[in-house]
Amino acid sequence: MTSTATDSAVDVLTCGDLDIDHAHALMARFGLTLVRVTTDSIPGSYWGAPEAGLLEHRVYVRDDTPVHSFLHEACHAICMDAGRRATLDTDAGGDDLEENGVCYLQIVLADHLPGVGRDRLMIDMDRWGYSFRLGSTRAWFDQDADDARAWLHQYDLIDEADRPTFHARSV
Repeated sequence: MTSTATDSAVDVLTCGDLDIDHAHALMARFGLTLVRVTTDSIPGSYWGAPEAGLLEHRVYVRDDTPVHSFLHEACHAICMDAGRRATLDTDAGGDDLEENGVCYLQIVLADHLPGVGRDRLMIDMDRWGYSFRLGSTRAWFDQDADDARAWLHQYDLIDEADRPTFHARSV
């Protein structure tokens, strides 16, 4: 998976579209803190504004941060072990399997944000330029994400029905 969009005018849901209280509550379930900023730069943003940023257990967003970016970066923090999370500063690192797990989990978590849902998130991921082998986020999620599901199960981040367990990876 890669993301290539750099144009913030792409029609995607942004954090300004969210019920921010629900977003805060969702992050709190994982021991993460959502921080809204109004500055030009976003602390811990790997790609630069408007993309979300990561510092330790905090996910930084602005109102123009795409929801998919917020969820993606949050899922990086959820999917890494506690040691990496404790020193997290901008670059989440991880291997390809972890990245796949992050993408899968962000889609699952979209169902827990009113007004978002997995269907809209996958459309936004495609609009932004995420690139999957089968040509679309939906095709990858439905037909090619067995490794991502297995990885998330291995770390008890989703249950047998592929629902989030609402805790961050510990080891």
